[in-house]
Amino acid sequence: MPVFDLSSTPLRELNSALHALSKGANDTAFEVVNPRGSHAVAVGIDSPVVVDIKGSVGYYCAGMNDGGTVTVHGSAGPGVAENMMSGTVVIEGDASQYAGATGNGGLLVIKGNAASRCGISMKGIDIVVYGNIGHMSAFMGQSGHLVVLGDAGDALGDSLYEAKLFVRGSVKSLGTDCIEKEMRPEHLEKLAELLEKAGVTDVKPEEFKRYGSARKLYNFNIDNADAY
Repeated sequence: MPVFDLSSTPLRELNSALHALSKGANDTAFEVVNPRGSHAVAVGIDSPVVVDIKGSVGYYCAGMNDGGTVTVHGSAGPGVAENMMSGTVVIEGDASQYAGATGNGGLLVIKGNAASRCGISMKGIDIVVYGNIGHMSAFMGQSGHLVVLGDAGDALGDSLYEAKLFVRGSVKSLGTDCIEKEMRPEHLEKLAELLEKAGVTDVKPEEFKRYGSARKLYNFNIDNADAY
């Protein structure tokens, strides 16, 4: 297993080694020590590699991940797993703002809390947060799932499209066009699957409420034509 010590090795060498995997390199696991809050650690992975980061990272860690499994044994700055396509990213600590932004696929697990705009403009990513999330989370969420075991801040799901939101705790307020919806059997089944994938074993799907789009904001209404 290659070990990269970012206290003595340039970050560019780590990311270059990860990018080389798609060109025939044989390594399947990497360890990163002393990340010291470095930015853009393990970005642009496009192979099924495992990366263990022993410490906290700065912004955009594991951005654009496509197939990798990245674990941060610490906390992450803004934009972790931004625009992720597939694979898994696990944050053992907290995540700063816009975690999982514009994510197209894959699974992001945050075992602490997530700050504001978690899952903003999500496009198919699944996000599971063990703790709480901040305001404006899932803003303009288009598809995918956001699962929150704790509480949600103001304006949850503002301008939401078709992303599905599940919150176990309280919601400070719902954003424009976001409403509470019925939890049907198929939703309980999907939620159980997501909890299992995220390693949550002591929480039941029935403890959550589901939120989604009222579908009034993004549809053209001919009765309001004069307002456009």
